[in-house]
Formats: sequence, C-alpha cells, structure tokens
Amino acid sequence: MAVMGRPRGFDRDQAVEQAMHIFWQHGYESTSLSQLKGAIGAGISAPSFYAAFGSKQALFQECVQRYLATFAQVTECLWDTRLDPRDALETALRSSARMQCERGHPKGCMVGLGVMSAPSEDASVTAPLTRSRARTRAGITACVQRGIDSGELRAGTDARALASVFDAFLLGLSTLARDGVRYPVMDLAVTAIMSAWDASRSA
Repeated sequence: MAVMGRPRGFDRDQAVEQAMHIFWQHGYESTSLSQLKGAIGAGISAPSFYAAFGSKQALFQECVQRYLATFAQVTECLWDTRLDPRDALETALRSSARMQCERGHPKGCMVGLGVMSAPSEDASVTAPLTRSRARTRAGITACVQRGIDSGELRAGTDARALASVFDAFLLGLSTLARDGVRYPVMDLAVTAIMSAWDASRSA
C-alpha cells in the first residue's frame, strides 16, 4: 500500500515546534494523536503523521531535543566558571523563572514538568528530561562546591544538601508558573532563596 504523502503546505519544522508546545502543556502520556494532528494542522492524516515522524514517541523525543537546545539553555550558566558561583546560580534561577512566565509558549518548564509525563511502565520515554534535571542538579552542586573551595562558603557546608534547596526551588517554579504566579513575584522569591547561600557564608 502506498504511503500517503505529506499534505500541501506542510512545514515539518513548524510542525515540530507546535507539537513541542502540546507536549510541553500536556505531557507525553496525556497528549493524543488527535491533539498533535490538530496542532500540526495542514489537514495531516494519520498515515501522513506516521510517515513524517515515525511515531508519537519519536516525535516526542525530537521535541525534547528541540526544547533542550533552546529553552533549557537558560540554566547552562551554572557551568560557566568565569562567573562567580553565586552569580551563576542566581542568574540561572532568574533566567529560568523569566522563561517559564513568558508569553508565546506554555507556562512552566518542560524539563521540570516532564517528571510526570512518562507512562509508569516505560520511564525511558522521558529519559532525556531526567538526564537534563540531573545535569542541572549537578551544575547547582558544582556552584556550591566552588563556593566552598574558594572559601566564600563555610568549609563544613554540605554541598549536596544546600544544592538540593536550590534545585527544589527551581523545580517548584514550574508549578507556580502553571498556577499563574507572575515573574515579578518569582523574581522576589529568587532574592529570598538566595539568602540560603548567604546564610552559609564564611564568617
């Protein structure tokens, strides 16, 4: 049987962008083929969808990679050793909060929300998002450790425990954004959470 071709006017790059927004908003498991076809538009049929993307899971993985290469880059400053570690951490938190509240895409962070996106029997679906959260956690820990090594933070500071405070705050921003909390409030919250760093400073 011949595979139906793509509909006239089909823009694959734009289709992936629209699909990313749907997965971002609803998660992997709750997103249906009908929702994806509706977002992609151009009168795409089921055969055309599978011809273009292979499967729902394959499309999700492509959307995740696009998200990680774009929106998720707001926390890459955690690894910039040219920045003071406190500044790197604060910049990551403020940048992520700002991105999560922007117009033009779903609220929250696809990486943070992705912890609830995978079907329980196949966590491999969202493995790239799990790895991204682990990388961010490691970046936060690296900032705290740099603070300890430089003498800015007390020598007895538990790097993983303090990093977990900031990591939990960062993950919580997604819920706040989904609940309609706006960036000015989150920005003030970042100032408040950074007091945890200051409380650990060396005398």
